[in-house]
Amino acid sequence: MRTPPTPVDPWPLRHLVLRTPRLELRPDDDAGLLQLAEQARQGIHDPEWMPFGVAWTDAPAEELGTDVLRFHWGQRAALSPARWTVNFLVRLNGEVIGNQGLTGHDFAVTREVRTGSWLGRRHQGHGYGTEMRAAVLMLAFDHLGARTARSSARLDNAPSLGVSRRLGYVEDGTEVVAVRDEPSPHVRLLLTAERFAEHRPSWWVDVRGLDACLPLLISGDGTA
Repeated sequence: MRTPPTPVDPWPLRHLVLRTPRLELRPDDDAGLLQLAEQARQGIHDPEWMPFGVAWTDAPAEELGTDVLRFHWGQRAALSPARWTVNFLVRLNGEVIGNQGLTGHDFAVTREVRTGSWLGRRHQGHGYGTEMRAAVLMLAFDHLGARTARSSARLDNAPSLGVSRRLGYVEDGTEVVAVRDEPSPHVRLLLTAERFAEHRPSWWVDVRGLDACLPLLISGDGTA
Protein backbone atom coordinates (compact mmCIF):
# COMPACT_ATOMS: atom_id res chain seq x y z
CA MET A 1 0.00 0.00 0.00
CA ARG A 2 1.33 3.40 -0.96
CA THR A 3 2.01 5.69 1.99
CA PRO A 4 0.16 8.99 1.57
CA PRO A 5 2.44 12.04 1.30
CA THR A 6 3.05 14.09 4.41
CA PRO A 7 0.75 17.13 4.36
CA VAL A 8 2.52 20.42 3.70
CA ASP A 9 1.39 23.40 5.73
CA PRO A 10 0.22 25.96 3.13
CA TRP A 11 0.93 28.91 5.44
CA PRO A 12 3.68 28.12 7.97
CA LEU A 13 4.00 31.79 8.88
CA ARG A 14 0.98 31.32 11.14
CA HIS A 15 3.25 29.37 13.52
CA LEU A 16 6.11 31.91 13.56
CA VAL A 17 6.47 33.82 16.82
CA LEU A 18 9.09 36.20 18.21
CA ARG A 19 9.16 36.90 21.95
CA THR A 20 11.04 39.73 23.64
CA PRO A 21 11.10 40.65 27.35
CA ARG A 22 7.73 42.43 27.04
CA LEU A 23 6.29 41.79 23.59
CA GLU A 24 5.09 39.02 21.33
CA LEU A 25 5.31 39.41 17.53
CA ARG A 26 3.41 37.16 15.11
CA PRO A 27 2.73 37.55 11.37
CA ASP A 28 -0.64 39.18 10.81
CA ASP A 29 -3.84 37.15 11.08
CA ASP A 30 -7.37 38.36 10.41
CA ALA A 31 -8.49 38.47 14.06
CA GLY A 32 -5.38 40.45 14.99
CA LEU A 33 -5.84 42.80 12.04
CA LEU A 34 -9.22 43.85 13.42
CA GLN A 35 -7.45 44.91 16.61
CA LEU A 36 -4.74 46.66 14.59
CA ALA A 37 -7.38 48.56 12.63
CA GLU A 38 -8.91 49.73 15.91
CA GLN A 39 -5.51 50.99 17.08
CA ALA A 40 -5.23 52.98 13.86
CA ARG A 41 -8.74 54.36 14.32
CA GLN A 42 -7.89 55.51 17.85
CA GLY A 43 -4.94 57.48 16.49
CA ILE A 44 -1.23 57.14 15.79
CA HIS A 45 -0.03 60.74 15.53
CA ASP A 46 -1.12 64.37 15.71
CA PRO A 47 -3.44 64.87 12.70
CA GLU A 48 -1.59 68.11 11.85
CA TRP A 49 1.67 66.19 11.35
CA MET A 50 2.22 63.27 8.96
CA PRO A 51 5.17 61.01 9.90
CA PHE A 52 4.64 58.52 7.07
CA GLY A 53 5.84 58.64 3.49
CA VAL A 54 2.29 57.74 2.43
CA ALA A 55 -0.48 59.68 4.16
CA TRP A 56 -2.67 56.61 4.75
CA THR A 57 -3.91 57.81 8.14
CA ASP A 58 -5.66 60.75 6.44
CA ALA A 59 -8.42 58.36 5.30
CA PRO A 60 -11.87 59.04 6.81
CA ALA A 61 -12.47 57.13 10.04
CA GLU A 62 -15.14 54.98 8.40
CA GLU A 63 -12.66 53.87 5.71
CA LEU A 64 -9.43 53.59 7.69
CA GLY A 65 -10.07 50.13 9.13
CA THR A 66 -10.97 48.66 5.74
CA ASP A 67 -7.85 50.25 4.23
CA VAL A 68 -5.67 48.64 6.91
CA LEU A 69 -7.15 45.21 6.19
CA ARG A 70 -6.82 45.55 2.42
CA PHE A 71 -3.20 46.69 2.66
CA HIS A 72 -2.19 43.76 4.84
CA TRP A 73 -4.16 41.23 2.80
CA GLY A 74 -2.46 42.51 -0.36
CA GLN A 75 1.04 42.20 1.08
CA ARG A 76 0.28 38.74 2.47
CA ALA A 77 -1.06 37.54 -0.89
CA ALA A 78 1.95 38.90 -2.81
CA LEU A 79 4.58 37.25 -0.59
CA SER A 80 7.22 35.22 -2.46
CA PRO A 81 10.96 34.54 -2.05
CA ALA A 82 11.64 37.24 -4.67
CA ARG A 83 9.72 39.96 -2.83
CA TRP A 84 8.23 39.64 0.62
CA THR A 85 6.99 41.66 3.54
CA VAL A 86 6.10 39.99 6.81
CA ASN A 87 3.93 42.29 8.90
CA PHE A 88 4.24 41.28 12.52
CA LEU A 89 1.40 42.20 14.83
CA VAL A 90 2.95 43.43 18.07
CA ARG A 91 1.13 42.30 21.21
CA LEU A 92 1.51 43.49 24.78
CA ASN A 93 -0.21 41.24 27.33
CA GLY A 94 -2.26 39.76 24.48
CA GLU A 95 -3.41 43.12 23.05
CA VAL A 96 -2.33 44.22 19.57
CA ILE A 97 -0.61 47.60 19.98
CA GLY A 98 1.08 48.09 16.60
CA ASN A 99 2.74 46.67 13.52
CA GLN A 100 6.37 45.87 12.73
CA GLY A 101 7.15 45.11 9.11
CA LEU A 102 10.20 43.31 7.74
CA THR A 103 10.78 43.36 3.96
CA GLY A 104 13.18 41.56 1.66
CA HIS A 105 13.64 41.91 -2.11
CA ASP A 106 15.66 39.09 -3.71
CA PHE A 107 16.87 38.42 -0.18
CA ALA A 108 18.77 35.24 -1.08
CA VAL A 109 21.05 37.44 -3.22
CA THR A 110 21.02 40.84 -1.48
CA ARG A 111 20.87 39.67 2.14
CA GLU A 112 19.29 43.04 2.89
CA VAL A 113 16.05 43.85 4.72
CA ARG A 114 13.98 46.96 5.33
CA THR A 115 11.86 47.78 8.32
CA GLY A 116 8.80 49.93 8.92
CA SER A 117 6.53 50.17 11.92
CA TRP A 118 3.94 52.06 13.91
CA LEU A 119 2.42 51.98 17.38
CA GLY A 120 -0.95 53.13 18.61
CA ARG A 121 -0.53 56.56 20.15
CA ARG A 122 -1.32 55.53 23.72
CA HIS A 123 1.45 52.92 23.59
CA GLN A 124 4.18 55.30 22.49
CA GLY A 125 6.95 56.55 24.76
CA HIS A 126 7.53 53.26 26.62
CA GLY A 127 10.41 51.84 24.57
CA TYR A 128 8.24 49.36 22.68
CA GLY A 129 9.33 50.79 19.32
CA THR A 130 12.97 49.97 20.03
CA GLU A 131 12.10 46.52 21.40
CA MET A 132 9.97 45.46 18.44
CA ARG A 133 12.45 46.72 15.84
CA ALA A 134 15.30 44.99 17.66
CA ALA A 135 13.27 41.77 17.57
CA VAL A 136 12.98 41.70 13.77
CA LEU A 137 16.60 42.82 13.36
CA MET A 138 17.68 39.86 15.49
CA LEU A 139 15.50 37.62 13.32
CA ALA A 140 17.13 39.05 10.19
CA PHE A 141 20.77 39.10 11.30
CA ASP A 142 20.90 36.09 13.64
CA HIS A 143 18.47 33.69 11.95
CA LEU A 144 18.11 34.68 8.28
CA GLY A 145 21.69 35.69 7.57
CA ALA A 146 21.06 39.33 6.64
CA ARG A 147 24.10 41.56 6.15
CA THR A 148 22.40 44.97 6.05
CA ALA A 149 19.13 46.60 7.10
CA ARG A 150 17.66 49.87 5.89
CA SER A 151 15.04 52.28 7.13
CA SER A 152 14.06 55.92 6.64
CA ALA A 153 12.32 58.66 8.59
CA ARG A 154 11.27 62.27 8.27
CA LEU A 155 13.93 64.72 9.34
CA ASP A 156 11.66 65.88 12.18
CA ASN A 157 10.55 62.40 13.31
CA ALA A 158 12.63 62.37 16.49
CA PRO A 159 11.14 59.18 18.00
CA SER A 160 11.83 57.08 14.89
CA LEU A 161 15.31 58.52 14.44
CA GLY A 162 16.00 57.88 18.12
CA VAL A 163 15.14 54.20 17.74
CA SER A 164 17.44 53.91 14.72
CA ARG A 165 20.37 55.60 16.46
CA ARG A 166 20.00 53.46 19.57
CA LEU A 167 20.23 50.32 17.45
CA GLY A 168 23.30 51.48 15.50
CA TYR A 169 21.95 52.82 12.19
CA VAL A 170 23.98 55.51 10.43
CA GLU A 171 22.71 58.15 8.02
CA ASP A 172 23.00 57.13 4.38
CA GLY A 173 21.84 60.24 2.54
CA THR A 174 18.53 62.03 2.19
CA GLU A 175 15.55 61.95 -0.12
CA VAL A 176 12.46 64.06 -0.68
CA VAL A 177 9.05 62.37 -0.70
CA ALA A 178 5.79 63.99 -1.79
CA VAL A 179 3.37 63.82 1.14
CA ARG A 180 0.07 65.72 1.21
CA ASP A 181 1.22 67.42 -2.01
CA GLU A 182 4.17 68.92 -0.16
CA PRO A 183 7.89 68.00 -0.18
CA SER A 184 8.80 65.91 2.86
CA PRO A 185 12.56 65.52 3.48
CA HIS A 186 13.51 62.05 4.76
CA VAL A 187 16.76 60.60 6.11
CA ARG A 188 17.89 57.24 4.73
CA LEU A 189 19.37 54.96 7.38
CA LEU A 190 21.70 51.96 7.09
CA LEU A 191 22.59 49.27 9.62
CA THR A 192 25.21 46.58 9.09
CA ALA A 193 25.41 43.31 10.98
CA GLU A 194 28.65 44.52 12.55
CA ARG A 195 27.11 47.79 13.76
CA PHE A 196 24.11 45.95 15.17
CA ALA A 197 26.42 43.61 17.08
CA GLU A 198 27.85 46.69 18.80
CA HIS A 199 24.46 48.30 19.61
CA ARG A 200 22.06 45.41 20.13
CA PRO A 201 20.16 45.12 23.42
CA SER A 202 21.39 42.78 26.14
CA TRP A 203 18.45 40.38 25.66
CA TRP A 204 17.94 37.84 22.86
CA VAL A 205 14.73 37.27 20.96
CA ASP A 206 13.07 33.86 21.28
CA VAL A 207 12.20 32.66 17.75
CA ARG A 208 9.84 29.72 17.22
CA GLY A 209 8.47 28.16 14.02
CA LEU A 210 10.98 29.67 11.58
CA ASP A 211 12.33 26.60 9.77
CA ALA A 212 9.09 25.83 7.93
CA CYS A 213 8.88 29.48 6.78
CA LEU A 214 12.27 29.60 5.08
CA PRO A 215 11.06 28.41 1.64
CA LEU A 216 8.68 31.39 1.58
CA LEU A 217 11.45 33.87 2.37
CA ILE A 218 14.66 32.62 0.81
CA SER A 219 14.39 29.75 -1.68
CA GLY A 220 12.92 26.35 -2.24
CA ASP A 221 15.34 24.61 0.12
CA GLY A 222 15.83 27.48 2.59
CA THR A 223 19.32 28.37 1.37
CA ALA A 224 20.76 31.17 -0.73
